[in-house]
Amino acid sequence: MRILVLFLWLALIVGCQSTTPEPIAAPKIFTHFEPTYEYTEPPEEQQTKTVSTTAKKVSPTNYVLKKPTQAPDLWQHIANNLNMKVYLNSTLKKRINWYLKQPNYLKIVNKRAAPYLYHIVKKVEKSNMPMELALLPFVESDFRPAARSSEHAVGVWQLVAATAHHFGIKSDKWYDGRQDVLAASDAALRYLRYLHKRFDGDWLLALAAYNSGEGRVQRAINYNKKRGKSTDYFALKLPKETADYVPKLLALSYLVKNPSKGLKRPKLSNRATTSIINIGQQFDFSVIAKLSDINIKTLHQLNPGYLKNQSSPKGPHTLILPIKENALFKNQFFKTNFSTGYKVKRNDTLYSIARQFSMSVHTLKELNNKKSNLIRVGENLQVSRITALPKNLTIDYNISPYLEPPEIIVPTVEINYQIKKGDSLWSISQQYNVPYSDLATWNKLTPSSVLTPGKILTVHIPQQPKPVQAATQENLLLDLQKVLNQPR
Repeated sequence: MRILVLFLWLALIVGCQSTTPEPIAAPKIFTHFEPTYEYTEPPEEQQTKTVSTTAKKVSPTNYVLKKPTQAPDLWQHIANNLNMKVYLNSTLKKRINWYLKQPNYLKIVNKRAAPYLYHIVKKVEKSNMPMELALLPFVESDFRPAARSSEHAVGVWQLVAATAHHFGIKSDKWYDGRQDVLAASDAALRYLRYLHKRFDGDWLLALAAYNSGEGRVQRAINYNKKRGKSTDYFALKLPKETADYVPKLLALSYLVKNPSKGLKRPKLSNRATTSIINIGQQFDFSVIAKLSDINIKTLHQLNPGYLKNQSSPKGPHTLILPIKENALFKNQFFKTNFSTGYKVKRNDTLYSIARQFSMSVHTLKELNNKKSNLIRVGENLQVSRITALPKNLTIDYNISPYLEPPEIIVPTVEINYQIKKGDSLWSISQQYNVPYSDLATWNKLTPSSVLTPGKILTVHIPQQPKPVQAATQENLLLDLQKVLNQPR
């Protein structure tokens, strides 16, 4: 019996040893290598080889944020602050050669960009985003405010209607904010910031998603993850247009940074050549042209977001005007109706005064013929007073209700939505196709509010309007005849 027990005990020990699992190898880790702007190919093994299992994973960053360095020339300033780190591989070389075949490209496009580029650069810097983004309108549209793609994207930033709507762009029969260069810039930068966060701080992936949609880029990432491949932008399987899109931007930034390679860099003073003024109510371009002594064609070219000769009754009512021609500020009518005096107090600055009166520092300086930012206590400054234009200077173009298409009011249905774990205002707005800013307003939240699971949100869902039968020319003439025949 003792022998039998001893035998069983030995067998159990041997059995336990034979079923002990082999050590599992640690998963291989792919790194995002940090390339430079040198015109060299990355070593082949660096593109494909995985690091040892003891290596530390590198965070997906391809941009180093630095304090902007200043230069008297705007293009030199842009070049000095291009900091994306990427290898100039064969794909980028192809795009570089494309640009070099038209060495005057930047000089030609710069003529269209000049009134806006300084403001865009300042918006990018204020947002702590890569300077490369200031070049995106060149890649997207060759800086054509009225550019339209086959996918119905519009403007220098090529925004589609849904994206523009979600990020605060207004559009109606009077005004298309996608063609308003500076308004569209604000929306595009907000969208890019969202994509940057969505793709864990990888700007190349964010740019790819800007071009082809975040869903498509995410599917390409998931595809590579399942196969143990790198999720670096250049390793993803993306549509040809998107695969060429990011290299086109990087190639342009490389050539701007290195003008000796052959792309002629324009000259542009690093200061604002235009300023923004708020008229305060519906205005007519013809009236503004007379008051400012600026050609009406120039006004329309600077403000392509306005689709008619006047602004919408509901706004916006802002105009971009050339600073060097700010005759509007010197016009006696403007001084009488739009400006007033302000006495400088202790601790005042031009910036604080400008903010107080909803105007830019540039406008304040122009209004007071100031060349520097120096002010003194007790000094009297002329400041903008946003008042309404007199009715005799506005023109009513709604001559007949029969000659203009009626506005369609889209009805909405109010529903309650119970917040689930992982929800955000953005995801809910996407689900119901409503602007996330509107969703926040309806529920008295801010766009960055943290949502609590279980709480109820109010959502106003737009309903499709019933089709309206198009009026025939004959009906319009009959209706007009009735109006004309009415007793006076």
